[in-house]
Order: sequence, then C-alpha cells, then structure tokens
Amino acid sequence: MTTTTTFTPESEARLAVARQVADAVLFEGYVLYPYRASAAKNRLRWQFGVLVPPAWTSAADEHDFQHTELLMEPKRGATLALEVRFLHTRRRTVQRLRSDGGFETVSELRLDDQVLFPWDEGHEETVRLAVPVDELADAGLVFPFSRPAAEESEPVTDTGGQVVGRLVRRREEIRGVLRLSAEELTGPYATQRLSVIVENTSDWTPGEDADRDAALPRSLVASHTLLCLDSGGFLSLTDPPEWAKGASAACRNLHTWPVLAGEPGRCDLVLSSPIILEDHPAIAPESLGALYDATEIDEILALRTAALTDEEKREARGTDARAAAVIDLADSMPAEVLERLHGAVRGLREVTTAGAPAHGVTTLGTPAADGPSDPFPGAGVTRPDTPWWDPGADASVDPAHDHVLIDGQAVRAGSRVVLRPRLRHSDAQDLFLSGRHAQVEAVLHDVDGGVHIAVTVEDDPGADIRREQGRFLYFQPDEVEPAPEDE
Repeated sequence: MTTTTTFTPESEARLAVARQVADAVLFEGYVLYPYRASAAKNRLRWQFGVLVPPAWTSAADEHDFQHTELLMEPKRGATLALEVRFLHTRRRTVQRLRSDGGFETVSELRLDDQVLFPWDEGHEETVRLAVPVDELADAGLVFPFSRPAAEESEPVTDTGGQVVGRLVRRREEIRGVLRLSAEELTGPYATQRLSVIVENTSDWTPGEDADRDAALPRSLVASHTLLCLDSGGFLSLTDPPEWAKGASAACRNLHTWPVLAGEPGRCDLVLSSPIILEDHPAIAPESLGALYDATEIDEILALRTAALTDEEKREARGTDARAAAVIDLADSMPAEVLERLHGAVRGLREVTTAGAPAHGVTTLGTPAADGPSDPFPGAGVTRPDTPWWDPGADASVDPAHDHVLIDGQAVRAGSRVVLRPRLRHSDAQDLFLSGRHAQVEAVLHDVDGGVHIAVTVEDDPGADIRREQGRFLYFQPDEVEPAPEDE
C-alpha cells in the first residue's frame, strides 16, 4: 500500500485553512478563567474528545475510540490526506534548589514575576497519512502509531539569572491505531462511504486506587480528525442533497461529528470533532486570540481578565504559557479593539410579508382565507433605513399596546393567561409553571419576526419588583392560552 506521511503542497495549504478552527477544538476548555491552577474549575480538565486506555473505559463513562463515517465523491486517482490531532498530557512538577545542590519537590515556587505550580500541560501531537482512495476498498488500512514515555527538566531562574529550581515534565507512553476503509455505494453517482476510526490501544492497567488523573497521561486528549481530498469532495451530513439523505442517515458517527470545513462553497475539507459544529465553522474576525474557555465570550473574559489583581496575574502566568499569553493579551488590548468585541452585525435583511395586517397585530391559529397560514404575519418588519437596535426607532411597535390573537382572543398587556410551556423551547424551571395563571406585561416583536409574551406569575411575591426592574418571564404565543373569564 502506497501510504505516506508527506502531503502535497496543495493538501498542506487546504489543511492549514481548517487548522484555525481545529485549534479551537484542540484547546477547548484547556485552561478556564481565571486561568490559575488553584481555581476549582481547573482541577477537572480535559472534557472533550478524551480517548482513554481500553482498561479504563469500564471504570468511567469515557471511550477509547472515535468513529467517523461520511460520504465522499472522489475523482479518479484521488488521494485522501488525513490528520489526527490530539494533546498528550505532560505532568509538570515544581522543584526548589536546596542548599546542598539537590532538588526537592514543592507545592509552589514563588518568583518576582510569577508563581509556579504543579500542572498538567497539553503537548500537541499529530498523526498524518496520505493514501490513494482506491487502496481503501476491501480490507482498508490499519496504521498503528505510538508516542514514547519521556522525562525532561527545565531550570528556573530568578530575575538575576540565578537557578532557584526546576520544572520536571513527565509523559507516559501512548499507543493507538487508525483504521480507514471506503465502500462504494450503489446508485447513479460515484459515491463512497468513508470510515475513519481512531482508537487508543494502550495496554496500561489501572491499579485499585487509580483515578482519572492516572489515565489522562495515557489518553488521546481533545482528539479530532482533519480530512482533505485533493480531487473530488465530501457531502454534508448536516444538509445532504435529497438523493443522499438515506445514505447520510445510515452513517455511524460515535463520539465525534464531521462537518465541512474551510470556505463556504467548497467541499474538499472535513473536520470531525468531539464538539458538534455547523458546516464551515469559522473564528470570529473580532477575536484577537484564544481565551481557552469553553463557549468563550471574548468581551466578558477580556474585561474580567484585565480586572485580576497583580497577585492573581502572577499566579496565572506561572500556571501555563497559554494562560500567560491570555493575561498579556488582556493587559495590552487597546480600548478601540475591546470596543469591537461589544457586538457585530454580520448582515441585515428586510423582513416583509405581502398583505400583512397592521404592524403590532399578530394572529395565531387564524390563517387568512386568501393565503397559507402564517403564524406571525407582519411581525418584526424592518427596513434598511430603520435602526433595529434602537427600541424607539420604529414608532409602530409598542409593547405596552400591541396584542396577539390566540384562539380568536386578543392577548395584550393586562390580559390574564394560563401558562402551557412546551418541551421544545423550555427549561426545567418553566415546566414548574405549567398550569399557573399569569398577567401579561407586554407583547414584543423581535427583528426576525418572532413574538414573545412577557408575563409575571400571579401570587408571585416579587411581581412588583419584577415590574419595576422589567425582569419578566417570556413565553411564545403557543405556550399560553387565555384564562377563562370566570376564573
């Protein structure tokens, strides 16, 4: 079989396009705000894509493999370039220099500019393969890989250049295997089902007192796969063409999910990730750097990071090089750059409905006699000359007087309703309110044409405070019904 670990310049360039998003997957939740080793939420790390040794799967609800399946349409002679990326945990201990020239392990080492702590660092590893698609038929390809155990030390010096201690990093051996195969599908198109399995094959056996921390150095952490066809393309599993929906639904994806990557309109790249993404995911252009916090919100994290005390920043800088970079980024961010993080408009569109009733009136369950049912006709009409972000810009919208027709009855501010929250867009707290009576405080329209009913629950002792502060509960029109008049 003519496999190689060397990619063509074209494949290298295409994979580089996807790596920016792949890096966000690789380091998702790597070190959480406030970026200090002592923070409680940084003591249970590595939440995504952890492939543990097989012997550990019975002791924890984690897995030793990922299985990706998707459809591809390679052209004759096409080559598949594959890159599996993961973190190899390195356990770092801190040692102080003794007066006799030896070293002793300590819980911290305080320097002028940072405080060093024991910490698990993530070292990026990559397994690369390029294989002709024609060679993946029948038995496919089995490719074992390994990374050896190792130990290394790094001297720690003070501001005067004197050695005061050292950092010792130890990593354990990890072993794995890639299994690739392709199956030709019957039908009018030259379509194949590609299967990629990434598996941890470590023979490590946990002792009686072993915990997750013992398994992590032998695990593939944040594991994900990049795929690139040099000729041909992949089909989206999220939005497949009509003729491929049955075959797409039959694809098995376990502990990972493949999406098209790179620029919209191209289909030669795939990112299979333990985090479910949409096709063609991209990093927001306003983001200046990774903040390594799960579902990060750049502005809030930047502001909170800048507000850390000098002592907290010293500890963060000593926790990890990536944490130190976040501190430096927040400290050096100009005000105009921070302002860009406040929000962005990706695009504006005009929302209109032909023959819509007057703005501010919404009907539910009463389709027009001369056209199809539109549950929200006329709601949320915006035009390019109307600044939708200004609540006072559109005088035709008045939450205090607008109403919605529910079962033929007008529901507006002051109406009494019965709450009937639905599972599809409710949380557990909403479900506790099912059947309760409430008073409507406002009927609101959003810019996408949606209608929301703001209410306060009857017999709520805090209702007056909610009205004063405008902190209401919100339901959609199909989640309320007019209260009977005799109640």
